[in-house]
Amino acid sequence: MDTPGRFRKRTLGCLAAAAFAAAAICAAPPATATPGDPAVVTTDKGGVRGTVHGGLRSFQGIPYAAPPGRWTSPEPTAPWSGVRDATRPGPACAQPAGLPVGVPGEAEDCLHLNVTTPGRKGDDLPVIVWIHGGSMMFGTGDMYGPDRLAANAVVVSMNYRLGVMAFLTHPSLDAGSANGSGSFALEDQQAALRWVRANIDRFGGDAGNVTIMGQSGGGYAVCDHLASPMSAGLFDRAIIQSAPCATGGSRTRAEAEADSAGVIKAVGCDDAADVAACLRSSETTVAELLAAYGPWAEPRPVSGTPLLPLSPAEAFRAGRFHRVPVLVGVNHDEENGRYAGLEIGPGGTPIPAEAYEPTLREQYGADADAVLAHYPLSDHDNSAGLALSTIGTDRNWAKPTYDTAKLLSRWTTTYMFEFAEEKTPWFVGYDEPSFPWRAQHMAELAYLFDLDLFVPRTRQQDRLADQMIGGWTRFAEGGNPNGGGDGGWQRFTDQRPHVQSLTSGRWQATEFVRDHQYAFWSSLS
Repeated sequence: MDTPGRFRKRTLGCLAAAAFAAAAICAAPPATATPGDPAVVTTDKGGVRGTVHGGLRSFQGIPYAAPPGRWTSPEPTAPWSGVRDATRPGPACAQPAGLPVGVPGEAEDCLHLNVTTPGRKGDDLPVIVWIHGGSMMFGTGDMYGPDRLAANAVVVSMNYRLGVMAFLTHPSLDAGSANGSGSFALEDQQAALRWVRANIDRFGGDAGNVTIMGQSGGGYAVCDHLASPMSAGLFDRAIIQSAPCATGGSRTRAEAEADSAGVIKAVGCDDAADVAACLRSSETTVAELLAAYGPWAEPRPVSGTPLLPLSPAEAFRAGRFHRVPVLVGVNHDEENGRYAGLEIGPGGTPIPAEAYEPTLREQYGADADAVLAHYPLSDHDNSAGLALSTIGTDRNWAKPTYDTAKLLSRWTTTYMFEFAEEKTPWFVGYDEPSFPWRAQHMAELAYLFDLDLFVPRTRQQDRLADQMIGGWTRFAEGGNPNGGGDGGWQRFTDQRPHVQSLTSGRWQATEFVRDHQYAFWSSLS
């Protein structure tokens, strides 16, 4: 299936380059460099021509690694001659249909990145490397419009292998990486970070001041980089959004193999004499692999390997992680989006009030009476969807994010936030749910990026966007988000666990522990 930015033609020059070096990646016919042209930058592999617009320079679809073999570690790309066209993003990495953030397609040659930089040259600007979310199953880097974020920073986004093409795990595939199979998304991201260290100064960025930033699945990837010895020296700060590392970020080898066994059987490779050869054969299509894996998995890299010796939570507890400044946060109403999606999806309806208690008992078992006492339906406008969302947010997001901040703050400079704006943009083309979605999962992204997923921001929302972008870029520049009337954002420490509430009003500390029933959920842990 064709995706935006897919190159539809390959030239004779491309074929010649492939004959010369099989690892070469060919794009549109080479452009001619013009001396002093701000749209042209020479990387360590060759020149790229981007576009200049609105005071920014944009370069898209730059290969940061060679076309990857199936379930093998990324390799450096070969140099190219001339100036490569970099005006369109590369193809989305293979992924199924299923979520609004998805770009369905079957591309395996997809390891490309994008750079957006202020138009002025010669500045050593802070660098923000965006690792997109989507459960490590969906998405692309280029769908997140970075222009506002790039006003005072160089912003890099990337595509990396997803789902079955990154996380399929089997002993026969282990020879494809020194780390074994099951973690190729993380290896791809490390290859992109190595490209940034080697090249970003040519785009006006400071290669010695790189912040990795991710949300949801991308946020868990940031947790993994913090814990991975092989990410050493590749970044200087970290921003984690909606990814409570204390309860996620990796899985065991046994879990990964169990997740993969059904896929290998479904594509007919389980009884093959050489399972790896069967899986890598052109007769086993990407479409078959995607269908066998399905759209609803939640894969994570495998821990207990040289790449990731410990899970992020274990690494943070032991202090065995890269002790760079960290900005970590959660949205006030994370699960409102999940229950809203169940309600407005095909065949969905609002959960009736009388279904609240039975649903809660099914989900929480022996703890149901205590949960009911803490979350009476009457406290949530008699909306079962809103009540269940609140419970899920407190248990699955707020508590473990707070625990993550506690673990990190014992070893390194940590700032924590809660995005709590109530009137946030809703998804384009979807009916509104029966209860307020507020600061649901992904809501803060509408303020940090220009995303076609959401209805346009209002002027008031633009003001909050400017304030948040200011905090994020200040953190990227110097490890401290303060400034611009943010109300005194203090570090999070054991003695003073400050959580900054981010709204269109005055930014100030929030009563996070009380608001999210932290003591209650801790008592049930």
